[in-house]
Amino acid sequence: MLSIQQLNKTYSNGVHAINNVSLDIPNGLFGLLGPNGAGKSSLMRTIATLQEPDSGRIEFNGLDVLRHKEELRRKLGYLPQDFGVYPKVSAEDLLHHFAVLKGLTQRSERKEAVEGLLRQTNLWEARKRGLGTYSGGMRQRFGIAQALLGSPKLVIVDEPTAGLDPDERNRFLNLLAEIGEQVVVILSTHIVEDVTDLCPRMAMISKGRVLIQGEPQAAIEGLRNRVWRKRIAKAELTDYQSRYTVLSTRLVAGHPQINVFSELPLTDGFVQVEPDLEDVYFLQLRAARGV
Repeated sequence: MLSIQQLNKTYSNGVHAINNVSLDIPNGLFGLLGPNGAGKSSLMRTIATLQEPDSGRIEFNGLDVLRHKEELRRKLGYLPQDFGVYPKVSAEDLLHHFAVLKGLTQRSERKEAVEGLLRQTNLWEARKRGLGTYSGGMRQRFGIAQALLGSPKLVIVDEPTAGLDPDERNRFLNLLAEIGEQVVVILSTHIVEDVTDLCPRMAMISKGRVLIQGEPQAAIEGLRNRVWRKRIAKAELTDYQSRYTVLSTRLVAGHPQINVFSELPLTDGFVQVEPDLEDVYFLQLRAARGV
């Protein structure tokens, strides 16, 4: 269990990036969902002991993380949003290097760990290739391989599927699901489908604040019978946005299709639809903006 209590962080430019955040995160995959700039990366860096909070507590399985950073780091696997590699070094050689840094100094133990992770991340056949030749998805799988060195009990991945094609995204998410069966895995993302598909628990964050937390399906159930859909003309969009709580707009065959939140039944061509986590997400963001 990872417990975060009343965590705060304000940067020198005045941005309150973490605003009184409290979360309890059990074993398994936990989704941290929010738009770019919501404070997700700031929270991930603070949990990973890469920056100090101004106030608050973080405990992991009873360990005071802020007082015992080195002990937490021995249990941590971290894949940041942006990570660099040596393009001419092979995946196998660089993983061996990282393994030594993680304390796997015995050659036989290190070889077994590296081989196992290359196979688990489906990189074994490409292990001798320079990392500069890897696709985006392969680099992300290499990133999770290095994060899993040393059998961490807490794994943090920050925006791991951004920019991946559908096949690579599915491979990566399947890998996370496999990992998350036994350890705490925090998946920080702005992609709603990543959380819907994978995470039994989640939190939504905006402007450094937690908007809601709990089970995605429970949040979706809270909108049942209150989401309505209609296809309209482009010229009508502004009028509908002024008169209704428009959650989302997407073009379908060249015409805007709107999802609207309403407690009362809507007529005039509206059709009631099953809500999804994207509807919850946009409604929460509207509330956070005071719209």
